[in-house]
Amino acid sequence: MPMTTQLRTYTVRDGMLDEWVDRWRQEIVPLRLKLGFTIGGAWVERERNQFVWLISYDGPETFQERNALYWSSPERKAMNLNPDDYLLHTDDRTIEQVY
Repeated sequence: MPMTTQLRTYTVRDGMLDEWVDRWRQEIVPLRLKLGFTIGGAWVERERNQFVWLISYDGPETFQERNALYWSSPERKAMNLNPDDYLLHTDDRTIEQVY
């Protein structure tokens, strides 16, 4: 399968941006990497309470199949992390690199 990259923009609840970033770094990133995803970077836009990151997968499965494995994994369930507790809105866009 060709590499798939998503640009993800999350609008975070007021006062929770730093906590979200900490949990993302400590819990989400290690599991994503373990499952073969790559993280192209992550940024915050404090004025809008937004968290933006790039996630890619280049493996034998589709991005969607691998993402489903992430969400159904025992490690993900053990996080006890409900995105709705932190995120007001998510915008996930599949993008294609041209340069």
